[in-house]
Amino acid sequence: MQKPWRKAHGRFTLHIMIRLDPATSPALPPAVPVWALAVGAPSDADAAFQAGAALAALDTLARAQASWAGAWRQRLALRCATASMRLAGRAEDEAALRDAWHLRPAGADPGPAGSIFGAWRQLAGQPPAATPDRLDKILDQLGLHWDVEALSALCEHIDELARSGRPAPFAAAAIAAHVVAMRPDAELLGWWLADLVLAQGLRWPRPLPLLMAQAFGPAFRGEAGGKRIRPGDKNFERAVCIALVAAAADACRLAAELSRRAKRLIAIAPKLRAKGAGDVIFLLLNEDAVSGSLTTKNLSRFASRRLFDRLQQLDAVRELSGRTTFRLFAL
Repeated sequence: MQKPWRKAHGRFTLHIMIRLDPATSPALPPAVPVWALAVGAPSDADAAFQAGAALAALDTLARAQASWAGAWRQRLALRCATASMRLAGRAEDEAALRDAWHLRPAGADPGPAGSIFGAWRQLAGQPPAATPDRLDKILDQLGLHWDVEALSALCEHIDELARSGRPAPFAAAAIAAHVVAMRPDAELLGWWLADLVLAQGLRWPRPLPLLMAQAFGPAFRGEAGGKRIRPGDKNFERAVCIALVAAAADACRLAAELSRRAKRLIAIAPKLRAKGAGDVIFLLLNEDAVSGSLTTKNLSRFASRRLFDRLQQLDAVRELSGRTTFRLFAL
């Protein structure tokens, strides 16, 4: 990977590497069509049609190589991890998950909540492939266990779904239902795999964490609210389609926000004189959050604090923690 700075004329000048493909990256992030967001209780066919329109809007973003795509994917991962806490019977919110992951010493165990966050981060950062070895590691992060034979059978089932040609939303619903039927205590894995299978069906280079963030929302409450619709329940496929509309709309809105913030950050980059500024900007474009005490080969902790103060003065970053120490910054 090329470093985000270069040496020129005896001093370091910022050189931001913008991962932008003009052929695929939109000038302005798309939005889900208003008609697809219609509320109510659509029929199965209507729900599927609306989901298709929503995913078509999201498809451009999923394939683009925008400079801020890494931060976007990791912010989606954080949202799914936060919803996972409820399913896992835990109380951590977004702030607690950020602290567990970003403030731990290098290589340290992030704890049970942070490990679940790590599973979603991994989903967002790797191609949508399912192997027994990979799923075994994910299960460990999710606090679950499964024997090798069952994992191999699960991977074969995922391959069969990929070959079946089923529409992606229905394949995603099918894998979640299959997992819960096999192991009712493994619903969290079912949601994780649903996004992976969705990405396979749509041929996205990397999955987008989407469905877990909607699992406790209106889409899975049925026509009259009440009991949550779980994977495999009646009307689950329709609920997945409705949830994908909401998830795609949220993801598109987040993309628009991060696109504006990234544009501001890149615009002020030439004003930065810190030797390690390029490293920090690269991380801000690719991570959900960055520690205000970051140290790199080119940046001491003291220099890092001064740089983030400068970025705040220029309205190029947001401080997320509200603290005066152990601060976290983001687009």
